[in-house]
Amino acid sequence: MERHIVHCDLDTFFVSVERLQNSALVGKPILIGGSSDRGVVASCSYEARKFGVHSAMPMRLARQLCPEAILVRGDMDQYSKYSAMVTEVIENRAPLVEKASIDEHYLDISGMDKYFGCWKWTQELRQEIMNETGLPISFGLSANKTVSKIATGQAKPCGEIQVNLGNEKSFLAPLSIKKIPMVGEKTYLQLRNLGVSKIHTLQQLELKTMQRVLGQNGVIIWRKANGLDDTPVVPFREQKSMSKEHTYEQDTIDMAVLKKTIVQMIDQLAYDLRAEGRLTACLTLKIRYSNFETFTKQVKLPLTSSDKLLGQKALELFEKLYTRRMLIRLIGIKLSDLVSGSYQTDLFNDAITDLNLMTAMDTIKNRFGNLAIMRAASL
Repeated sequence: MERHIVHCDLDTFFVSVERLQNSALVGKPILIGGSSDRGVVASCSYEARKFGVHSAMPMRLARQLCPEAILVRGDMDQYSKYSAMVTEVIENRAPLVEKASIDEHYLDISGMDKYFGCWKWTQELRQEIMNETGLPISFGLSANKTVSKIATGQAKPCGEIQVNLGNEKSFLAPLSIKKIPMVGEKTYLQLRNLGVSKIHTLQQLELKTMQRVLGQNGVIIWRKANGLDDTPVVPFREQKSMSKEHTYEQDTIDMAVLKKTIVQMIDQLAYDLRAEGRLTACLTLKIRYSNFETFTKQVKLPLTSSDKLLGQKALELFEKLYTRRMLIRLIGIKLSDLVSGSYQTDLFNDAITDLNLMTAMDTIKNRFGNLAIMRAASL
């Protein structure tokens, strides 16, 4: 059976939600993110992008490039709410849905061409989403996830593209290799050193050459460049919470030990959040005294996966919760109200230096394990 895979992506999602709340922002250059010069850009409008601004850019540089831009603090609760609205519309109609991020979905509608016509069905769904939510959205339809995702990028802003079976290579050929998922700055430079800038040139390379230069990733990139991708659409079920607990061998009242335990658990949980592309909106701290009495306290948060913010809030909860001055047997932390999201750090609160540090630590952990590197406070 011929596969029909849809990729849909909400256009400048954060900006679009803000414009629904404030119509005065329509048509103007918008920067969303931390207000200090040490902050970073979480999202920006197409009007701002014309000046060279892009997501994750230091806010100071963005404001220099586009001084007339309007700065908006951002509201992850609202973004999560609208993301859920879009997901609900899609899941009510599509047979198989994978939520790839807070503003991005894959749909497998294979077999529906017998009854509806997949292209017409996709167009109707896109129109329904815009009517129900007021948000602009772009679609790509093809036989696999890679081509559909690239097609969506080409369809933006607020457009739709279909790539028929057999036309994948010709559709991809004239595009920049930067359009291929998995081709970041490092890989791009390696390919440019080989004289490759367009996907057409990459399609002509022998598979063994790509494997020799980039290893197994080279094989995957070569297949994507040739429009080959059999990755399935995997339905995603939201995990409700994640938690960690530590029981001491000997009950303790040592503040340094207790706070070190909290920092360690937060570091591990925050890393797990980012690794899975999740954000949390609720933190709960639990302590169990030596007499087995157990107490908990929780705090609501803006959606985040920042270990800095989570650690700060956890320690604040501990100061409020620990009032008995009795030996502690167990300490536990739970993160709940989880949502999927590709914005893996708190771009509204973290400075660029914090983001760079977090990214570097995650890279080391991904390669060498969760305990390969940790903050001095947790040693």
